[in-house]
Formats: sequence, C-alpha cells, structure tokens
Amino acid sequence: MLYVGVDWAYRRAAWCAKTRSGDIRNEGVVPADEDGLAELVLALGTDVTACVEMMSGAVWVRDRLRAAGWQIEIADARKVKAIAPLACKTDKVDARVLAELCRRDLVPAVWVPSLSDRELRERLNRRAQLIRLRTAARNRVFGALTQWGLRIPVRTLQVGDPMVLLEKRGLPAVWRRSVAEALAVIDFLDRRIAQLDTELEPIARNDPRVQLLVTIPGVGEHLGLVMASEIADIARFPGPRNLVGFAGLAPRIAQSGQSSRTGPLSKAGSRGLRWAAIEAAQCAWRPTNPWNRLYLDVKQRTGKTNPAKSAVARKVLIAAWHVLSRQQAFRPSSARVDDDSVPASSHFHLAA
Repeated sequence: MLYVGVDWAYRRAAWCAKTRSGDIRNEGVVPADEDGLAELVLALGTDVTACVEMMSGAVWVRDRLRAAGWQIEIADARKVKAIAPLACKTDKVDARVLAELCRRDLVPAVWVPSLSDRELRERLNRRAQLIRLRTAARNRVFGALTQWGLRIPVRTLQVGDPMVLLEKRGLPAVWRRSVAEALAVIDFLDRRIAQLDTELEPIARNDPRVQLLVTIPGVGEHLGLVMASEIADIARFPGPRNLVGFAGLAPRIAQSGQSSRTGPLSKAGSRGLRWAAIEAAQCAWRPTNPWNRLYLDVKQRTGKTNPAKSAVARKVLIAAWHVLSRQQAFRPSSARVDDDSVPASSHFHLAA
C-alpha cells in the first residue's frame, strides 16, 4: 500500500508516495491533465490511498483516479493548513504533507455533492453571472446619464426610441452611443436570463426540497433552488446550528479563561447559502413576517440594519433545517398546535 499526496496546480501536479512506515518511495511532477494522471497510475499502480487539496478541478481528479482503482479523498485546504502549518511552502512540501496525512489517516475530507446538485449549482452560477453583467450594464447607463445631470430609469429607456428622448434631453451624441450599447447588452442579457429561468422553473416545481423551502417567509423558488443545491443532503447537518455555521452566519467567538468575546460573522462556508438566507431576510421589515419583532429589536439595539438581517437570516436557516429534516411545511408559531407543520418560535431550534 502506498500513500500519495497530490498538489494539483494549473500546469503541473507535484506528487509524493510514502510507504506504510513513512519512508518516501518516490516523488516528482506530472502534467496537470489526463495524460499526467495516467502516467501517475502507471508509475504507482492501483494499491494506493491518496488525497488532493480542494481546488478547481479537484472533483474531476478524484473521479478519474477512483476510476483507475485508487482510494482518494479531497482535503479541505484550510484544515490542512491548520493541521500542518508549514515554515516552507512549496508544491513539493505540500505533496509530502498530504501523503503524510493519508498515511496517518488524518485527511480532513471535503464532502462532495452529487452530480445532479453540481449541475444545479452550475445553472444557478450561470444565472448569477448573467445578472452581474446586466447590473454592470445598467450602472454604465446610470454613469453616462449622471455626467449630464440626467436621471432616467432604464425601463423608461427600453420603451420606444431612447435616442430621440436622450437627444431631446440634451445628451451629446457620443454619450448617446454609449447608452445605446449598454441598452443592447441589457436586452440581450434579459433574453438569456429569461431562457434560463424557463429551464429552472420545472426543476424547482419537481424538487421536493424546494417545495418545502418556499413555505418559509421570504424564500421564493429561486432562493429555494439555491438553498437546496447548497445544502444538498440535510442529514449531513446534525442540527440547525451546524447549518448556520456552514453558511458562515455564526459570529466568531474568542474565549480565554473567564473572558469571552463575540466578533463579526465568520463568513466561512457556503457563500451561496449565506447570500440566499440574507436575501430571504430582506422582507423581515414587514409586520406580517414572523421574525419582524426580532428584526426591529436588533435594529433598535444596534442602530443598524445589517445585524438585524443577519439575525433573521439565521432564523431562516434554522427553519430550513427543520422543514427539510422533518419533511413538513413551515408555519408561524401562532398557528394551531394540532397543525402538522413546523413552528417558527425564536427558540424552536431547541426542540427535539
């Protein structure tokens, strides 16, 4: 049995193979492509336990080497750094450290979602990228108009002939051309986003997780899809606190002896899940929202809206854990007790 660490980079991959006793059997560098993986398998055989650090393409590397007969896991790069801090960090040293973690059975393995969940994430990431591009184009229109003291909504410019309107308002020809180019980009992106939304609608309707999540106030089909794709299997979270921590919405805590200090949000974890939970908390200002009192209390105490939204976002994730774990629809805590759904009390995360 060989224990192999692979430090995968863009052009090349450093590797190190150790024996059961910890001696280095061999090490080297191969091209970071499929030919390099084939070369590695031919050189080391199939009786191998290996790990590769999490990076872009790590899942593909794992799948290809597993197909060749290797036992391989993906290691969390941050946890590897915490377990084995290095005074000298090179690709060669990283590969040796990963091989040693394999030998000692200390690999902090990363959970990898299923192919269907990865496909859903890719669709959602594509949509988010298109929306960012559309927002940039709208900001370009706003910037061009404000240079000449104009305040015209993009929706107004998309109706009729915007160039005639801008000419009447005194916008010079060069700036009119800039606005026209940006409007053309917005129209193109609107069509692409609409087409992608048409693809996502049946996926949301047919996903039972989304149908449960949309019963939570503030969560629509799109946010439900984002949350479902990021959470994937709810069974991997023992409790709601674990889900909140996974989203990076738990505050940092520093304790030493009798002192304990609470800092800002950790923001360590799923950025997509954190974004979806905060987006769902945007409507907490409404009196009909079950967390409206929490939102107002935190806002009044801190004088800021962001901490209040974060507090509500944690409640959204707590509710998401309960509805997915119990396979029951969400209901406010004031609903009837005999109703077969999940309550929304601010303390219901303590329920069994």
